[in-house]
Amino acid sequence: MTTRSPLPRICIALGLPDAKKLLEHARREAEAGERFLEFRLDYLPRPEDGLAVIRDFLKEYPDATLLATCRRHQNHGRFNGSIEEEFRILAGAVAAGARAIDIEIESAETPMAHWELLEGKAQIVISYHNFEGTPAMEPVMRRMLKVPADAYKIVTTARKPSDNLRVLALAKSYPKTPLILLAMTETGFPTRVLSTVMGGVYTYAAPAATEGTAAGQVTARILRHLYRIDKLQKDPKFFGVIADPVRHSISPAVHNRALQAKRFPGLYLPFLVTPLQLKDFFVLADKLPLAGFSVTIPHKQRIIRYLDSVDPLSKRIGAVNTVFKKAGKWRGTNTDAEGIRVPLEKRLRLAKASVLVVGNGGSARSAAFTLSAAGSRLSITGRNPDRVRALAKLCDAEPLMPEQVKSHYFDAILHATPLGMWPHTEGCFFQDSIPADLVFDLVYTPQETTLLKRATEQGKAVIPGLDMFLEQAARQFQLFTGESAPKAVMERAALEALAEQQAIANNNHKADH
Repeated sequence: MTTRSPLPRICIALGLPDAKKLLEHARREAEAGERFLEFRLDYLPRPEDGLAVIRDFLKEYPDATLLATCRRHQNHGRFNGSIEEEFRILAGAVAAGARAIDIEIESAETPMAHWELLEGKAQIVISYHNFEGTPAMEPVMRRMLKVPADAYKIVTTARKPSDNLRVLALAKSYPKTPLILLAMTETGFPTRVLSTVMGGVYTYAAPAATEGTAAGQVTARILRHLYRIDKLQKDPKFFGVIADPVRHSISPAVHNRALQAKRFPGLYLPFLVTPLQLKDFFVLADKLPLAGFSVTIPHKQRIIRYLDSVDPLSKRIGAVNTVFKKAGKWRGTNTDAEGIRVPLEKRLRLAKASVLVVGNGGSARSAAFTLSAAGSRLSITGRNPDRVRALAKLCDAEPLMPEQVKSHYFDAILHATPLGMWPHTEGCFFQDSIPADLVFDLVYTPQETTLLKRATEQGKAVIPGLDMFLEQAARQFQLFTGESAPKAVMERAALEALAEQQAIANNNHKADH
Protein backbone atom coordinates (compact mmCIF):
# COMPACT_ATOMS: atom_id res chain seq x y z
CA MET A 1 0.00 0.00 0.00
CA THR A 2 0.98 3.64 -0.29
CA THR A 3 2.94 5.53 2.33
CA ARG A 4 1.35 8.96 2.46
CA SER A 5 0.82 11.66 5.07
CA PRO A 6 -2.15 11.15 7.42
CA LEU A 7 -5.59 12.11 6.20
CA PRO A 8 -7.36 15.06 7.91
CA ARG A 9 -9.82 14.17 10.69
CA ILE A 10 -13.04 15.43 9.05
CA CYS A 11 -14.15 14.52 5.54
CA ILE A 12 -17.00 16.48 3.94
CA ALA A 13 -19.20 14.06 1.99
CA LEU A 14 -20.44 15.62 -1.26
CA GLY A 15 -23.07 13.73 -3.21
CA LEU A 16 -24.72 15.87 -5.88
CA PRO A 17 -26.48 14.87 -9.14
CA ASP A 18 -24.89 17.63 -11.23
CA ALA A 19 -21.19 18.24 -11.98
CA LYS A 20 -21.52 22.04 -11.82
CA LYS A 21 -23.24 21.83 -8.46
CA LEU A 22 -20.57 19.44 -7.19
CA LEU A 23 -17.86 21.96 -8.07
CA GLU A 24 -19.89 24.82 -6.61
CA HIS A 25 -20.40 23.06 -3.28
CA ALA A 26 -16.78 21.89 -3.14
CA ARG A 27 -15.62 25.49 -3.63
CA ARG A 28 -17.97 26.64 -0.90
CA GLU A 29 -16.55 24.12 1.57
CA ALA A 30 -12.98 25.00 0.59
CA GLU A 31 -13.68 28.70 1.10
CA ALA A 32 -14.95 27.82 4.58
CA GLY A 33 -11.57 26.23 5.30
CA GLU A 34 -12.36 22.56 4.67
CA ARG A 35 -9.55 20.66 2.99
CA PHE A 36 -10.73 17.03 2.94
CA LEU A 37 -13.66 16.27 0.66
CA GLU A 38 -15.29 13.10 -0.61
CA PHE A 39 -16.62 13.28 -4.18
CA ARG A 40 -19.40 10.72 -4.61
CA LEU A 41 -18.98 10.25 -8.35
CA ASP A 42 -21.81 7.69 -8.38
CA TYR A 43 -24.31 10.49 -7.67
CA LEU A 44 -23.58 11.92 -11.12
CA PRO A 45 -25.58 10.56 -14.11
CA ARG A 46 -22.20 10.16 -15.82
CA PRO A 47 -19.53 9.57 -13.12
CA GLU A 48 -16.85 10.34 -15.73
CA ASP A 49 -18.02 13.98 -15.62
CA GLY A 50 -16.66 14.19 -12.09
CA LEU A 51 -13.07 13.74 -13.29
CA ALA A 52 -13.01 17.21 -14.81
CA VAL A 53 -14.49 18.57 -11.58
CA ILE A 54 -11.62 17.00 -9.63
CA ARG A 55 -9.05 18.61 -11.94
CA ASP A 56 -10.73 22.03 -11.88
CA PHE A 57 -11.16 21.98 -8.13
CA LEU A 58 -7.55 20.99 -7.42
CA LYS A 59 -6.25 23.73 -9.72
CA GLU A 60 -7.96 26.23 -7.42
CA TYR A 61 -7.22 24.41 -4.15
CA PRO A 62 -4.05 22.37 -4.67
CA ASP A 63 -3.64 21.81 -0.92
CA ALA A 64 -7.00 20.00 -0.69
CA THR A 65 -7.30 16.23 -0.26
CA LEU A 66 -9.94 14.48 -2.36
CA LEU A 67 -11.41 11.05 -1.70
CA ALA A 68 -13.20 9.58 -4.74
CA THR A 69 -16.05 7.09 -4.41
CA CYS A 70 -18.10 5.39 -7.14
CA ARG A 71 -20.32 2.95 -5.26
CA ARG A 72 -22.40 0.51 -7.30
CA HIS A 73 -26.18 0.39 -6.84
CA GLN A 74 -25.95 -3.25 -5.74
CA ASN A 75 -24.12 -1.91 -2.67
CA HIS A 76 -26.50 1.00 -2.00
CA GLY A 77 -24.64 3.38 -4.31
CA ARG A 78 -25.96 4.94 -7.52
CA PHE A 79 -23.57 3.62 -10.17
CA ASN A 80 -25.15 1.11 -12.55
CA GLY A 81 -21.97 0.01 -14.29
CA SER A 82 -19.77 -3.06 -13.86
CA ILE A 83 -16.96 -3.57 -11.37
CA GLU A 84 -14.44 -3.16 -14.20
CA GLU A 85 -15.99 0.21 -15.09
CA GLU A 86 -15.98 1.26 -11.43
CA PHE A 87 -12.23 0.61 -11.21
CA ARG A 88 -11.58 2.50 -14.45
CA ILE A 89 -13.51 5.53 -13.15
CA LEU A 90 -11.61 5.45 -9.87
CA ALA A 91 -8.32 5.17 -11.74
CA GLY A 92 -9.38 8.23 -13.73
CA ALA A 93 -10.11 10.04 -10.48
CA VAL A 94 -6.61 9.25 -9.22
CA ALA A 95 -5.10 10.46 -12.49
CA ALA A 96 -7.11 13.69 -12.07
CA GLY A 97 -5.60 14.22 -8.62
CA ALA A 98 -7.68 12.29 -6.08
CA ARG A 99 -5.39 11.29 -3.23
CA ALA A 100 -7.59 8.49 -1.88
CA ILE A 101 -10.33 6.20 -3.15
CA ASP A 102 -13.10 4.29 -1.42
CA ILE A 103 -13.93 0.82 -2.75
CA GLU A 104 -16.74 -1.23 -1.26
CA ILE A 105 -15.69 -4.67 -0.06
CA GLU A 106 -18.09 -6.38 -2.47
CA SER A 107 -16.15 -4.95 -5.43
CA ALA A 108 -12.73 -5.25 -3.83
CA GLU A 109 -12.91 -8.97 -3.09
CA THR A 110 -14.00 -10.14 -6.57
CA PRO A 111 -11.74 -11.45 -9.36
CA MET A 112 -12.98 -8.56 -11.54
CA ALA A 113 -11.17 -6.02 -9.37
CA HIS A 114 -8.49 -4.35 -11.52
CA TRP A 115 -5.96 -3.53 -8.80
CA GLU A 116 -3.20 -2.87 -11.32
CA LEU A 117 -5.00 0.40 -12.16
CA LEU A 118 -4.74 1.69 -8.59
CA GLU A 119 -2.01 0.05 -6.54
CA GLY A 120 0.67 2.46 -5.40
CA LYS A 121 -1.11 5.45 -6.89
CA ALA A 122 -3.51 6.47 -4.09
CA GLN A 123 -4.52 5.57 -0.57
CA ILE A 124 -7.11 2.80 -0.70
CA VAL A 125 -10.02 2.70 1.74
CA ILE A 126 -11.99 -0.56 1.73
CA SER A 127 -15.53 0.02 2.96
CA TYR A 128 -18.25 -2.16 4.45
CA HIS A 129 -21.82 -0.91 4.80
CA ASN A 130 -24.72 -2.57 6.54
CA PHE A 131 -28.02 -0.72 6.03
CA GLU A 132 -30.07 -3.14 8.11
CA GLY A 133 -28.35 -3.18 11.49
CA THR A 134 -25.11 -3.81 13.39
CA PRO A 135 -24.01 -7.46 13.17
CA ALA A 136 -21.19 -9.20 15.03
CA MET A 137 -18.08 -7.26 14.03
CA GLU A 138 -15.35 -9.92 14.18
CA PRO A 139 -16.53 -11.80 11.04
CA VAL A 140 -16.76 -8.48 9.22
CA MET A 141 -13.19 -7.56 10.15
CA ARG A 142 -11.84 -10.96 9.14
CA ARG A 143 -13.48 -10.52 5.75
CA MET A 144 -12.14 -6.98 5.34
CA LEU A 145 -8.56 -7.77 6.29
CA LYS A 146 -8.27 -10.33 3.50
CA VAL A 147 -8.00 -7.36 1.12
CA PRO A 148 -4.84 -5.23 1.63
CA ALA A 149 -5.67 -1.54 2.08
CA ASP A 150 -4.46 1.67 3.70
CA ALA A 151 -7.61 1.93 5.85
CA TYR A 152 -10.84 0.06 6.48
CA LYS A 153 -14.21 1.74 6.83
CA ILE A 154 -16.95 -0.05 8.80
CA VAL A 155 -20.39 1.59 8.60
CA THR A 156 -23.43 -0.03 10.17
CA THR A 157 -26.98 1.03 11.06
CA ALA A 158 -27.56 1.66 14.76
CA ARG A 159 -30.91 0.33 15.97
CA LYS A 160 -30.15 0.57 19.70
CA PRO A 161 -27.64 2.51 21.86
CA SER A 162 -25.24 -0.41 22.40
CA ASP A 163 -24.72 -0.69 18.61
CA ASN A 164 -22.48 2.38 18.98
CA LEU A 165 -20.26 0.45 21.34
CA ARG A 166 -20.13 -2.63 19.12
CA VAL A 167 -18.74 -0.55 16.25
CA LEU A 168 -16.38 1.63 18.28
CA ALA A 169 -14.93 -1.37 20.14
CA LEU A 170 -13.09 -2.34 16.94
CA ALA A 171 -10.65 0.53 17.53
CA LYS A 172 -9.52 -1.13 20.76
CA SER A 173 -9.51 -4.63 19.28
CA TYR A 174 -7.41 -3.57 16.26
CA PRO A 175 -5.23 -0.72 17.58
CA LYS A 176 -2.68 -0.97 14.75
CA THR A 177 -5.22 -1.13 11.91
CA PRO A 178 -6.31 2.23 10.44
CA LEU A 179 -10.10 2.26 10.82
CA ILE A 180 -13.02 4.56 10.06
CA LEU A 181 -15.89 3.50 12.34
CA LEU A 182 -19.41 4.86 12.04
CA ALA A 183 -23.02 3.93 12.72
CA MET A 184 -25.78 5.57 10.70
CA THR A 185 -29.11 6.95 12.02
CA GLU A 186 -29.63 9.42 14.84
CA THR A 187 -29.11 6.59 17.34
CA GLY A 188 -25.62 6.16 15.87
CA PHE A 189 -24.70 9.85 16.00
CA PRO A 190 -22.26 9.44 18.94
CA THR A 191 -19.96 7.39 16.69
CA ARG A 192 -19.48 10.41 14.41
CA VAL A 193 -17.90 12.27 17.31
CA LEU A 194 -16.26 9.39 19.15
CA SER A 195 -14.74 7.66 16.12
CA THR A 196 -11.67 9.89 15.99
CA VAL A 197 -11.58 10.33 19.78
CA MET A 198 -11.16 6.57 20.13
CA GLY A 199 -8.49 6.25 17.46
CA GLY A 200 -10.34 6.28 14.14
CA VAL A 201 -8.58 7.81 11.12
CA TYR A 202 -11.31 10.33 10.29
CA THR A 203 -15.05 10.93 10.45
CA TYR A 204 -17.57 12.22 7.92
CA ALA A 205 -19.51 15.46 8.01
CA ALA A 206 -22.35 16.88 5.95
CA PRO A 207 -21.74 19.96 3.78
CA ALA A 208 -22.95 23.22 5.23
CA ALA A 209 -25.37 24.04 2.40
CA THR A 210 -26.98 20.71 1.55
CA GLU A 211 -27.84 17.30 2.97
CA GLY A 212 -25.16 14.75 3.73
CA THR A 213 -24.86 11.33 2.15
CA ALA A 214 -25.79 9.29 5.24
CA ALA A 215 -28.31 9.45 8.08
CA GLY A 216 -26.90 11.10 11.20
CA GLN A 217 -24.30 13.30 9.53
CA VAL A 218 -23.85 16.80 10.93
CA THR A 219 -21.75 19.67 9.62
CA ALA A 220 -18.02 20.02 10.18
CA ARG A 221 -18.69 23.26 12.03
CA ILE A 222 -20.68 21.34 14.67
CA LEU A 223 -18.00 18.66 14.97
CA ARG A 224 -15.24 21.27 15.33
CA HIS A 225 -16.83 23.99 17.42
CA LEU A 226 -19.36 22.12 19.54
CA TYR A 227 -17.54 18.81 20.01
CA ARG A 228 -13.97 20.07 19.42
CA ILE A 229 -12.88 16.77 17.87
CA ASP A 230 -9.74 18.45 16.54
CA LYS A 231 -8.69 19.68 19.99
CA LEU A 232 -9.95 17.16 22.51
CA GLN A 233 -7.57 16.34 25.32
CA LYS A 234 -6.48 12.74 25.78
CA ASP A 235 -8.91 10.42 27.58
CA PRO A 236 -11.75 12.90 28.14
CA LYS A 237 -14.58 12.15 30.54
CA PHE A 238 -17.81 11.36 28.74
CA PHE A 239 -21.20 12.85 29.66
CA GLY A 240 -24.49 13.02 27.83
CA VAL A 241 -28.24 13.47 27.71
CA ILE A 242 -30.76 10.68 27.06
CA ALA A 243 -34.12 11.50 25.53
CA ASP A 244 -36.64 10.60 22.84
CA PRO A 245 -36.59 12.78 20.83
CA VAL A 246 -33.13 14.20 21.55
CA ARG A 247 -32.31 16.21 18.42
CA HIS A 248 -33.95 19.36 19.80
CA SER A 249 -31.94 19.31 23.04
CA ILE A 250 -29.67 22.29 23.65
CA SER A 251 -27.91 20.44 26.49
CA PRO A 252 -24.91 19.43 24.31
CA ALA A 253 -24.38 23.05 23.26
CA VAL A 254 -24.63 24.33 26.83
CA HIS A 255 -22.58 21.67 28.61
CA ASN A 256 -19.84 21.42 25.98
CA ARG A 257 -19.37 25.19 26.05
CA ALA A 258 -19.20 25.07 29.84
CA LEU A 259 -16.61 22.26 29.75
CA GLN A 260 -14.53 24.28 27.29
CA ALA A 261 -14.80 27.44 29.38
CA LYS A 262 -13.53 25.60 32.45
CA ARG A 263 -10.86 23.77 30.42
CA PHE A 264 -12.29 20.54 31.75
CA PRO A 265 -11.30 17.46 29.69
CA GLY A 266 -14.81 16.30 28.92
CA LEU A 267 -17.27 15.67 26.11
CA TYR A 268 -21.08 15.80 26.33
CA LEU A 269 -23.14 13.87 23.75
CA PRO A 270 -26.81 13.39 22.83
CA PHE A 271 -28.10 9.81 23.04
CA LEU A 272 -31.39 8.87 21.39
CA VAL A 273 -32.91 6.26 23.72
CA THR A 274 -36.46 4.99 23.22
CA PRO A 275 -38.57 3.92 26.22
CA LEU A 276 -37.79 0.24 25.58
CA GLN A 277 -34.02 0.81 25.27
CA LEU A 278 -33.08 2.00 28.77
CA LYS A 279 -31.56 -1.32 29.80
CA ASP A 280 -29.57 -1.47 26.56
CA PHE A 281 -28.37 2.11 27.10
CA PHE A 282 -26.75 1.11 30.40
CA VAL A 283 -24.64 -1.43 28.50
CA LEU A 284 -23.23 1.51 26.54
CA ALA A 285 -23.02 3.77 29.62
CA ASP A 286 -21.02 1.22 31.61
CA LYS A 287 -18.57 0.27 28.89
CA LEU A 288 -17.97 3.60 27.15
CA PRO A 289 -17.81 4.61 30.06
CA LEU A 290 -20.04 7.59 30.91
CA ALA A 291 -19.29 9.60 34.05
CA GLY A 292 -22.79 11.07 34.18
CA PHE A 293 -25.79 12.02 32.09
CA SER A 294 -28.90 14.19 32.03
CA VAL A 295 -32.30 12.52 31.80
CA THR A 296 -35.32 14.05 30.11
CA ILE A 297 -38.59 13.07 28.40
CA PRO A 298 -39.70 10.26 28.57
CA HIS A 299 -37.25 8.60 30.99
CA LYS A 300 -37.32 10.57 34.26
CA GLN A 301 -39.46 8.06 36.13
CA ARG A 302 -38.54 4.74 34.54
CA ILE A 303 -34.78 5.39 34.88
CA ILE A 304 -35.00 4.86 38.67
CA ARG A 305 -35.28 1.08 38.39
CA TYR A 306 -31.82 0.94 36.75
CA LEU A 307 -29.99 2.99 39.41
CA ASP A 308 -28.03 1.78 42.43
CA SER A 309 -29.19 4.63 44.68
CA VAL A 310 -31.51 7.65 44.57
CA ASP A 311 -31.51 10.55 47.04
CA PRO A 312 -34.53 10.93 49.36
CA LEU A 313 -36.12 13.93 47.58
CA SER A 314 -35.90 12.24 44.19
CA LYS A 315 -37.46 9.11 45.71
CA ARG A 316 -40.39 11.16 46.97
CA ILE A 317 -40.72 12.88 43.60
CA GLY A 318 -40.45 9.53 41.85
CA ALA A 319 -38.37 11.09 39.07
CA VAL A 320 -34.69 11.67 38.33
CA ASN A 321 -33.15 14.07 35.82
CA THR A 322 -29.47 13.61 36.68
CA VAL A 323 -27.42 10.41 36.92
CA PHE A 324 -23.76 10.27 37.89
CA LYS A 325 -21.29 7.58 38.81
CA LYS A 326 -19.64 7.56 42.23
CA ALA A 327 -17.58 4.71 43.67
CA GLY A 328 -18.64 2.56 40.74
CA LYS A 329 -22.37 3.02 41.44
CA TRP A 330 -25.03 4.80 39.38
CA ARG A 331 -26.63 7.48 41.57
CA GLY A 332 -29.71 9.52 40.74
CA THR A 333 -30.85 12.97 41.81
CA ASN A 334 -33.22 15.67 40.64
CA THR A 335 -31.91 19.15 39.88
CA ASP A 336 -35.28 20.15 38.37
CA ALA A 337 -36.45 21.08 41.88
CA GLU A 338 -33.84 23.83 42.11
CA GLY A 339 -34.56 24.88 38.53
CA ILE A 340 -38.22 25.37 39.45
CA ARG A 341 -37.84 26.96 42.87
CA VAL A 342 -35.18 29.60 42.13
CA PRO A 343 -36.90 31.37 39.17
CA LEU A 344 -40.28 31.37 40.99
CA GLU A 345 -38.84 32.77 44.23
CA LYS A 346 -37.47 35.76 42.32
CA ARG A 347 -41.04 36.76 41.41
CA LEU A 348 -43.30 35.22 44.03
CA ARG A 349 -43.42 34.38 47.73
CA LEU A 350 -44.11 30.66 47.45
CA ALA A 351 -45.49 30.13 50.96
CA LYS A 352 -49.31 30.37 50.78
CA ALA A 353 -49.22 31.28 47.03
CA SER A 354 -51.85 29.50 44.95
CA VAL A 355 -50.15 27.57 42.15
CA LEU A 356 -51.56 25.30 39.45
CA VAL A 357 -49.24 22.62 38.08
CA VAL A 358 -50.21 21.37 34.62
CA GLY A 359 -49.02 17.82 33.96
CA ASN A 360 -48.26 14.59 35.78
CA GLY A 361 -44.94 13.40 34.33
CA GLY A 362 -41.44 13.67 35.75
CA SER A 363 -41.14 17.47 35.54
CA ALA A 364 -44.65 17.98 36.92
CA ARG A 365 -43.84 15.72 39.86
CA SER A 366 -40.68 17.71 40.55
CA ALA A 367 -42.70 20.92 40.51
CA ALA A 368 -45.48 19.54 42.71
CA PHE A 369 -43.17 18.23 45.45
CA THR A 370 -41.01 21.38 45.35
CA LEU A 371 -44.00 23.71 45.69
CA SER A 372 -45.66 21.56 48.34
CA ALA A 373 -42.46 21.64 50.41
CA ALA A 374 -42.35 25.44 50.01
CA GLY A 375 -45.86 25.74 51.49
CA SER A 376 -47.77 26.72 48.35
CA ARG A 377 -51.51 26.09 48.03
CA LEU A 378 -51.26 23.57 45.24
CA SER A 379 -53.62 22.40 42.51
CA ILE A 380 -52.83 19.88 39.78
CA THR A 381 -54.46 19.32 36.40
CA GLY A 382 -53.76 17.29 33.27
CA ARG A 383 -55.24 15.09 30.58
CA ASN A 384 -55.09 11.86 32.61
CA PRO A 385 -57.60 12.04 35.52
CA ASP A 386 -56.24 9.01 37.39
CA ARG A 387 -52.65 10.24 37.32
CA VAL A 388 -53.72 13.76 38.31
CA ARG A 389 -55.60 12.44 41.35
CA ALA A 390 -52.72 10.14 42.33
CA LEU A 391 -50.14 12.96 42.21
CA ALA A 392 -52.46 15.38 44.01
CA LYS A 393 -52.94 12.87 46.84
CA LEU A 394 -49.18 12.47 47.26
CA CYS A 395 -48.63 16.24 47.45
CA ASP A 396 -51.73 17.17 49.45
CA ALA A 397 -52.93 19.15 46.43
CA GLU A 398 -56.34 19.76 44.88
CA PRO A 399 -56.92 17.69 41.72
CA LEU A 400 -58.68 19.60 38.96
CA MET A 401 -59.95 18.36 35.63
CA PRO A 402 -59.16 20.70 32.68
CA GLU A 403 -62.77 21.88 32.49
CA GLN A 404 -62.73 22.74 36.22
CA VAL A 405 -59.66 24.98 35.88
CA LYS A 406 -61.71 27.67 34.12
CA SER A 407 -63.62 28.45 37.33
CA HIS A 408 -60.44 29.05 39.36
CA TYR A 409 -57.75 31.74 39.44
CA PHE A 410 -54.16 31.33 40.64
CA ASP A 411 -51.15 33.40 41.60
CA ALA A 412 -49.09 31.28 39.21
CA ILE A 413 -49.40 28.47 36.66
CA LEU A 414 -46.50 26.11 36.06
CA HIS A 415 -46.84 24.22 32.77
CA ALA A 416 -44.94 20.89 32.78
CA THR A 417 -46.11 18.92 29.72
CA PRO A 418 -44.48 18.57 26.27
CA LEU A 419 -47.31 20.63 24.68
CA GLY A 420 -45.78 23.38 22.55
CA MET A 421 -42.36 21.75 22.37
CA TRP A 422 -40.47 21.72 19.07
CA PRO A 423 -41.31 20.50 16.48
CA HIS A 424 -45.04 20.67 17.43
CA THR A 425 -44.84 24.28 18.55
CA GLU A 426 -48.51 25.09 17.98
CA GLY A 427 -49.63 23.03 21.02
CA CYS A 428 -51.05 24.86 24.05
CA PHE A 429 -52.93 23.61 27.12
CA PHE A 430 -54.94 26.83 27.46
CA GLN A 431 -56.98 27.79 24.42
CA ASP A 432 -58.72 30.85 25.93
CA SER A 433 -58.10 32.99 29.00
CA ILE A 434 -55.19 31.91 31.21
CA PRO A 435 -56.32 31.95 34.87
CA ALA A 436 -53.19 33.26 36.62
CA ASP A 437 -51.05 36.38 37.10
CA LEU A 438 -47.77 34.55 36.40
CA VAL A 439 -47.11 31.80 33.83
CA PHE A 440 -44.01 29.57 34.01
CA ASP A 441 -43.60 27.22 31.02
CA LEU A 442 -40.95 24.55 31.48
CA VAL A 443 -40.77 23.99 27.70
CA TYR A 444 -37.74 25.88 26.36
CA THR A 445 -37.73 24.86 22.69
CA PRO A 446 -38.86 27.25 21.31
CA GLN A 447 -37.87 29.91 23.80
CA GLU A 448 -41.21 31.69 23.43
CA THR A 449 -43.88 29.00 23.35
CA THR A 450 -47.46 29.49 22.21
CA LEU A 451 -48.48 29.48 25.89
CA LEU A 452 -46.04 32.28 26.74
CA LYS A 453 -47.13 34.30 23.70
CA ARG A 454 -50.79 34.06 24.77
CA ALA A 455 -49.91 34.89 28.37
CA THR A 456 -47.99 38.00 27.29
CA GLU A 457 -50.86 39.10 25.05
CA GLN A 458 -53.19 38.77 28.06
CA GLY A 459 -50.92 40.94 30.21
CA LYS A 460 -49.53 38.14 32.37
CA ALA A 461 -46.01 38.00 33.76
CA VAL A 462 -44.06 35.09 32.26
CA ILE A 463 -41.05 32.92 33.09
CA PRO A 464 -39.51 31.14 30.09
CA GLY A 465 -38.43 27.52 30.39
CA LEU A 466 -34.85 28.58 29.73
CA ASP A 467 -34.66 30.00 33.28
CA MET A 468 -35.46 26.59 34.72
CA PHE A 469 -33.19 24.80 32.25
CA LEU A 470 -30.16 26.94 33.13
CA GLU A 471 -30.61 26.58 36.90
CA GLN A 472 -30.86 22.80 36.75
CA ALA A 473 -28.06 22.52 34.17
CA ALA A 474 -25.69 24.54 36.37
CA ARG A 475 -26.33 22.15 39.26
CA GLN A 476 -25.80 19.17 36.93
CA PHE A 477 -22.47 20.60 35.79
CA GLN A 478 -21.32 20.83 39.42
CA LEU A 479 -22.32 17.23 40.06
CA PHE A 480 -20.63 15.99 36.89
CA THR A 481 -17.33 17.86 37.23
CA GLY A 482 -16.99 18.92 40.86
CA GLU A 483 -16.48 22.51 39.64
CA SER A 484 -18.65 25.63 39.79
CA ALA A 485 -20.74 26.20 36.67
CA PRO A 486 -19.90 29.13 34.34
CA LYS A 487 -23.53 30.36 34.27
CA ALA A 488 -22.99 33.32 31.95
CA VAL A 489 -21.25 31.07 29.41
CA MET A 490 -24.04 28.52 29.64
CA GLU A 491 -26.72 31.16 29.10
CA ARG A 492 -24.98 32.54 25.99
CA ALA A 493 -24.60 29.04 24.59
CA ALA A 494 -28.29 28.30 25.23
CA LEU A 495 -29.46 31.50 23.55
CA GLU A 496 -27.25 30.85 20.52
CA ALA A 497 -28.49 27.27 20.22
CA LEU A 498 -32.13 28.35 20.45
CA ALA A 499 -31.58 31.10 17.88
CA GLU A 500 -30.01 28.57 15.52
CA GLN A 501 -32.94 26.19 16.01
CA GLN A 502 -35.37 28.99 15.24
CA ALA A 503 -33.45 29.92 12.08
CA ILE A 504 -33.55 26.30 10.89
CA ALA A 505 -37.29 26.11 11.65
CA ASN A 506 -37.91 29.33 9.70
CA ASN A 507 -35.91 28.06 6.70
CA ASN A 508 -37.79 24.75 6.74
CA HIS A 509 -41.09 26.64 6.89
CA LYS A 510 -40.09 28.71 3.86
CA ALA A 511 -39.02 25.59 1.97
CA ASP A 512 -42.38 23.93 2.69
CA HIS A 513 -44.20 26.90 1.24
